Amino acid sequence: MFKTKKELVFVILAGIFISNAIVAELIGGKLIQMGPFVMSMGIIPWPIVFLTTDLINEYFGEKGVRKLSFITAALIAYSFLILLLAINIPAAKGISPVSDDQFFAVFGQSMWIIVGSITAFLVSQLIDVTVFWFFKNRTGDTKIWLRTTGSTIISQLFDSFIVLGIAFWLPGKINFDTFISSALTGYTFKLGVAILLTPLIYLGHHLIKKYLEE
Repeated sequence: MFKTKKELVFVILAGIFISNAIVAELIGGKLIQMGPFVMSMGIIPWPIVFLTTDLINEYFGEKGVRKLSFITAALIAYSFLILLLAINIPAAKGISPVSDDQFFAVFGQSMWIIVGSITAFLVSQLIDVTVFWFFKNRTGDTKIWLRTTGSTIISQLFDSFIVLGIAFWLPGKINFDTFISSALTGYTFKLGVAILLTPLIYLGHHLIKKYLEE
Protein backbone atom coordinates (compact mmCIF):
# COMPACT_ATOMS: atom_id res chain seq x y z
CA MET A 1 0.00 0.00 0.00
CA PHE A 2 2.79 2.40 0.92
CA LYS A 3 5.85 2.55 -1.30
CA THR A 4 8.21 3.58 1.47
CA LYS A 5 8.36 3.63 5.26
CA LYS A 6 8.54 7.41 5.10
CA GLU A 7 5.13 7.55 3.39
CA LEU A 8 3.61 5.45 6.19
CA VAL A 9 5.14 7.72 8.85
CA PHE A 10 3.71 10.79 7.11
CA VAL A 11 0.22 9.28 6.90
CA ILE A 12 0.26 8.35 10.60
CA LEU A 13 1.49 11.79 11.68
CA ALA A 14 -0.96 13.53 9.34
CA GLY A 15 -3.84 11.44 10.70
CA ILE A 16 -2.96 12.36 14.30
CA PHE A 17 -2.54 16.01 13.31
CA ILE A 18 -5.87 16.28 11.44
CA SER A 19 -7.88 14.27 14.00
CA ASN A 20 -6.78 16.43 16.92
CA ALA A 21 -7.36 19.66 15.00
CA ILE A 22 -10.95 18.72 14.10
CA VAL A 23 -11.76 17.34 17.57
CA ALA A 24 -10.55 20.65 19.03
CA GLU A 25 -13.12 22.47 16.88
CA LEU A 26 -15.98 20.22 17.98
CA ILE A 27 -15.32 20.57 21.71
CA GLY A 28 -14.15 24.19 21.63
CA GLY A 29 -17.53 25.69 22.52
CA LYS A 30 -17.23 24.49 26.12
CA LEU A 31 -15.42 26.84 28.50
CA ILE A 32 -13.70 25.37 31.52
CA GLN A 33 -12.35 26.96 34.70
CA MET A 34 -8.85 26.41 35.99
CA GLY A 35 -8.61 28.20 39.31
CA PRO A 36 -9.62 31.81 38.67
CA PHE A 37 -9.06 31.46 34.92
CA VAL A 38 -11.34 30.45 32.04
CA MET A 39 -10.31 28.77 28.80
CA SER A 40 -11.80 26.77 25.95
CA MET A 41 -11.93 22.97 26.18
CA GLY A 42 -10.67 22.98 22.59
CA ILE A 43 -7.23 23.80 23.92
CA ILE A 44 -6.76 20.24 25.26
CA PRO A 45 -5.92 18.46 21.95
CA TRP A 46 -3.66 21.22 20.61
CA PRO A 47 -0.43 20.11 22.32
CA ILE A 48 -0.65 16.92 20.21
CA VAL A 49 -0.92 19.13 17.14
CA PHE A 50 2.27 20.95 18.22
CA LEU A 51 4.06 17.63 18.68
CA THR A 52 3.12 16.27 15.28
CA THR A 53 3.82 19.64 13.61
CA ASP A 54 7.40 19.55 14.88
CA LEU A 55 7.93 15.93 13.80
CA ILE A 56 6.50 16.62 10.34
CA ASN A 57 8.67 19.73 10.11
CA GLU A 58 11.74 17.70 10.95
CA TYR A 59 11.20 14.80 8.54
CA PHE A 60 9.10 16.27 5.73
CA GLY A 61 10.21 19.87 5.67
CA GLU A 62 8.53 23.23 5.39
CA LYS A 63 6.51 22.22 2.32
CA GLY A 64 5.10 19.18 4.11
CA VAL A 65 3.78 21.26 7.00
CA ARG A 66 2.38 23.97 4.75
CA LYS A 67 0.54 21.45 2.57
CA LEU A 68 -0.87 19.62 5.57
CA SER A 69 -1.93 22.91 7.18
CA PHE A 70 -3.95 23.94 4.12
CA ILE A 71 -5.47 20.45 3.81
CA THR A 72 -6.46 20.53 7.50
CA ALA A 73 -7.96 24.02 7.15
CA ALA A 74 -10.03 22.74 4.21
CA LEU A 75 -11.23 19.75 6.28
CA ILE A 76 -12.16 22.04 9.16
CA ALA A 77 -14.15 24.13 6.69
CA TYR A 78 -15.80 20.93 5.45
CA SER A 79 -16.74 20.13 9.06
CA PHE A 80 -18.25 23.60 9.27
CA LEU A 81 -20.47 22.90 6.25
CA ILE A 82 -21.63 19.52 7.61
CA LEU A 83 -22.47 21.08 10.99
CA LEU A 84 -24.33 23.90 9.27
CA LEU A 85 -26.34 21.35 7.30
CA ALA A 86 -27.04 19.28 10.43
CA ILE A 87 -28.21 22.35 12.36
CA ASN A 88 -30.68 23.28 9.63
CA ILE A 89 -32.24 19.82 9.27
CA PRO A 90 -35.04 19.51 11.88
CA ALA A 91 -34.82 16.76 14.49
CA ALA A 92 -37.53 14.08 14.44
CA LYS A 93 -40.00 15.32 17.06
CA GLY A 94 -40.73 12.85 19.81
CA ILE A 95 -38.10 10.45 18.49
CA SER A 96 -34.75 12.19 18.49
CA PRO A 97 -33.06 12.10 21.92
CA VAL A 98 -31.42 15.42 21.05
CA SER A 99 -33.65 18.40 20.26
CA ASP A 100 -32.82 21.14 17.75
CA ASP A 101 -32.20 23.59 20.60
CA GLN A 102 -29.85 21.19 22.38
CA PHE A 103 -27.98 20.41 19.18
CA PHE A 104 -27.61 24.10 18.35
CA ALA A 105 -26.52 24.94 21.89
CA VAL A 106 -23.57 22.56 21.48
CA PHE A 107 -22.65 22.86 17.82
CA GLY A 108 -23.98 26.32 17.02
CA GLN A 109 -21.15 27.85 19.02
CA SER A 110 -18.77 25.69 17.02
CA MET A 111 -19.57 27.81 13.99
CA TRP A 112 -17.72 30.76 15.49
CA ILE A 113 -15.08 28.45 16.91
CA ILE A 114 -14.37 27.05 13.46
CA VAL A 115 -14.22 30.48 11.78
CA GLY A 116 -11.81 31.66 14.47
CA SER A 117 -9.81 28.46 14.44
CA ILE A 118 -9.33 28.32 10.68
CA THR A 119 -7.96 31.86 10.76
CA ALA A 120 -5.84 31.28 13.87
CA PHE A 121 -4.72 27.84 12.68
CA LEU A 122 -3.37 29.04 9.33
CA VAL A 123 -1.71 32.14 10.80
CA SER A 124 -0.07 30.22 13.66
CA GLN A 125 1.03 27.27 11.49
CA LEU A 126 2.66 29.52 8.89
CA ILE A 127 4.43 31.45 11.66
CA ASP A 128 5.42 28.18 13.37
CA VAL A 129 7.01 26.67 10.28
CA THR A 130 8.86 29.92 9.50
CA VAL A 131 10.31 30.23 13.01
CA PHE A 132 11.11 26.49 13.15
CA TRP A 133 13.21 26.66 10.01
CA PHE A 134 14.81 29.94 11.08
CA PHE A 135 16.29 28.12 14.07
CA LYS A 136 16.99 24.84 12.23
CA ASN A 137 18.93 26.60 9.46
CA ARG A 138 21.17 28.09 12.16
CA THR A 139 21.56 25.10 14.47
CA GLY A 140 21.38 22.17 12.02
CA ASP A 141 20.41 18.88 13.66
CA THR A 142 21.30 20.08 17.15
CA LYS A 143 19.14 21.91 19.74
CA ILE A 144 15.83 20.31 18.81
CA TRP A 145 14.31 21.89 21.94
CA LEU A 146 15.16 25.38 20.68
CA ARG A 147 13.34 25.14 17.36
CA THR A 148 10.34 23.24 18.75
CA THR A 149 9.76 25.39 21.82
CA GLY A 150 10.82 28.62 20.09
CA SER A 151 8.36 28.16 17.25
CA THR A 152 5.57 27.32 19.71
CA ILE A 153 6.24 30.36 21.92
CA ILE A 154 5.74 32.73 19.01
CA SER A 155 3.06 30.98 16.94
CA GLN A 156 0.75 30.16 19.84
CA LEU A 157 0.73 33.75 21.07
CA PHE A 158 -1.05 34.64 17.83
CA ASP A 159 -3.23 31.52 17.90
CA SER A 160 -4.51 32.08 21.46
CA PHE A 161 -5.67 35.65 20.86
CA ILE A 162 -7.05 35.19 17.33
CA VAL A 163 -9.23 32.16 18.05
CA LEU A 164 -10.75 33.52 21.27
CA GLY A 165 -11.21 36.97 19.76
CA ILE A 166 -13.19 35.68 16.79
CA ALA A 167 -14.98 32.80 18.53
CA PHE A 168 -16.02 34.43 21.81
CA TRP A 169 -15.23 38.14 22.09
CA LEU A 170 -16.52 39.43 18.73
CA PRO A 171 -19.87 37.57 19.03
CA GLY A 172 -20.26 39.05 22.52
CA LYS A 173 -19.99 35.72 24.35
CA ILE A 174 -17.35 37.11 26.73
CA ASN A 175 -16.25 40.61 27.70
CA PHE A 176 -12.87 42.13 26.90
CA ASP A 177 -11.31 41.42 30.30
CA THR A 178 -12.34 37.75 30.12
CA PHE A 179 -11.03 37.59 26.56
CA ILE A 180 -7.59 38.87 27.58
CA SER A 181 -7.33 36.70 30.71
CA SER A 182 -8.59 33.59 28.86
CA ALA A 183 -6.18 34.13 25.98
CA LEU A 184 -3.25 34.57 28.35
CA THR A 185 -4.33 31.50 30.35
CA GLY A 186 -4.65 29.42 27.20
CA TYR A 187 -1.30 30.64 25.93
CA THR A 188 0.40 29.86 29.23
CA PHE A 189 -1.21 26.40 29.29
CA LYS A 190 -0.14 25.57 25.74
CA LEU A 191 3.35 26.88 26.34
CA GLY A 192 3.69 24.87 29.55
CA VAL A 193 2.48 21.70 27.89
CA ALA A 194 4.77 22.29 24.90
CA ILE A 195 7.75 22.44 27.27
CA LEU A 196 6.58 19.29 29.08
CA LEU A 197 6.23 17.51 25.71
CA THR A 198 9.85 18.20 24.77
CA PRO A 199 11.00 14.72 25.93
CA LEU A 200 8.26 13.18 23.78
CA ILE A 201 9.54 15.11 20.77
CA TYR A 202 13.01 13.64 21.35
CA LEU A 203 11.44 10.21 21.77
CA GLY A 204 9.44 10.67 18.56
CA HIS A 205 12.60 11.67 16.70
CA HIS A 206 14.40 8.59 18.01
CA LEU A 207 11.60 6.16 17.13
CA ILE A 208 11.01 7.57 13.64
CA LYS A 209 14.73 7.68 12.85
CA LYS A 210 15.18 4.10 14.08
CA TYR A 211 12.17 2.88 12.06
CA LEU A 212 13.32 4.60 8.85
CA GLU A 213 16.86 3.22 9.18
CA GLU A 214 15.77 -0.43 9.72
